[in-house]
Amino acid sequence: MMNQARATMVGAPPKGGAAPGTAENALKAALHVIDHEAAALRQLLETFTAEPGRSALAQALDLLVAVSGRVIVSGMGKSGHIARKIAATMASTGTPAQFVHPGEASHGDMGMITAADAVIALSNSGETAELADLITYSRRWQIPLISITSRGDSTLGQAADVTLALPPAGEAGALGLAPTTSTTMMLAVGDALALALLERKGFSAEDFQRFHPGGKLGQQLLRVADLMHVGSELPLVDAGMPMSQALIEMSAKTFGCVGVVNGAGDLIGIVTDGDLRRHMGTDLLRQSVAEVMTKGPLTTSGQALAAEALRIMNERSITSLFVVDATQPIGIIRLHDCLRAGVA
Repeated sequence: MMNQARATMVGAPPKGGAAPGTAENALKAALHVIDHEAAALRQLLETFTAEPGRSALAQALDLLVAVSGRVIVSGMGKSGHIARKIAATMASTGTPAQFVHPGEASHGDMGMITAADAVIALSNSGETAELADLITYSRRWQIPLISITSRGDSTLGQAADVTLALPPAGEAGALGLAPTTSTTMMLAVGDALALALLERKGFSAEDFQRFHPGGKLGQQLLRVADLMHVGSELPLVDAGMPMSQALIEMSAKTFGCVGVVNGAGDLIGIVTDGDLRRHMGTDLLRQSVAEVMTKGPLTTSGQALAAEALRIMNERSITSLFVVDATQPIGIIRLHDCLRAGVA
């Protein structure tokens, strides 16, 4: 009897808690959260499309693009996690930025913030106590302060130079307590600021690759110049050279082809395995390169994306592309070079 009572107590929900729901109800709740947050993002777009939100967003961008130092992003709790992500996104898209924990700022890390910086402070309520010292510091030293908060009339909202006020969407879920919708909107505002600054600063794909040398992004943004073979590796022959000598060069360089240049060093043709098969005969070795070559070969530039060079080679069923500067050959890239580097 005692064991049965004990089992009943263990299986029962905590006093004051909700009874466990079914798997189907949990799934419905999950979908409701996504729908709720999507609706909040649409509301956020409307807020910053209309006035005064549009002007506030423009002012924030003007302030940030003028910063000569770093953008300091700060927040406490879940807002702090979002602040870290915003700082990381800005740093990777051409805006020097770093996260400063508000609690640590009060104990020495305030020295990380200079008069050349700007501060973005995140707080849903706008009354986060840990931000008080950071707010005071920014006001004392006239450091620009942008707030992202759901309450423009809060302490943070009133102290900031620019307040990006979130619409009153409410948190998702049955309890409506856990930071969900508010942090989603904060993240969206942070992404909007980072990518708008990218646009204002003219941040290019080359810049992006420099900041993302590793991983899939780095592979996708590799340039032909990063992978091409140059110098003595280049298989080049003169147009007037006999094929007997050209074959030696072709065999020595192992690209399965040779580029053909004229007296000025311009690339005017290519001899491939296919050209050899088409001209196979007893007099092949006595023919000149110019008689066997294919004129006007496909080429690419050193600044082209390696992915683009790979696409050309795949579409034309070729395994190598000469790289030219105007008409002068400066390198050669192979299909296998791209695949080995992870370009796809």
